[in-house]
Amino acid sequence: MKKENKSKKVAVESQREEFYQMFLDELRDIYCAEEMIIENMPKMIEAASSKELKDAFKKHLSETKEQHKRLDQVFEELGEVAEGESCKGIEGILKECDSIIKSSNPSLVEDAELICAAQKIEHYEIASYGSLRTFARHLNLSDIEDILQEILDEEGKTNKDLTALAEGSWLSTGINAKAANK
Repeated sequence: MKKENKSKKVAVESQREEFYQMFLDELRDIYCAEEMIIENMPKMIEAASSKELKDAFKKHLSETKEQHKRLDQVFEELGEVAEGESCKGIEGILKECDSIIKSSNPSLVEDAELICAAQKIEHYEIASYGSLRTFARHLNLSDIEDILQEILDEEGKTNKDLTALAEGSWLSTGINAKAANK
């Protein structure tokens, strides 16, 4: 009976280690994604024709830099190295952004396209941080879970802000409506 319990314990520990490694891989993926966003966001700021969109992108860049610092803190708390390979998901979306920027002159239509691409980035980040937060919870990493929840909340707010910019409100016409009617 003792031998059976010991092998179960080893299997559970092995599975937990595998889960932890998956958590680290995903954490490194979003860390790399944030680096790529920081590197590419200035091009999106430059390409935007609307002051409101430029301001939204500048705010997102500033938040992303802060989030990146918090991810450094997470890796430090884990005693792990914050490095990873290129984030293929964000890489594809950023290539799409480059195509938008290269294919047209600054205009409201391009702004609408840039908002769409920026929201794809946000949705990637929301999915990543939501999963990472849950993984941290199951690994009993409550301080890290709190940090990831804070970042997730910021990403959700940025996505809502971009939607409001695109759609407008009862006080303002959105970029999409302006682009469609010009």
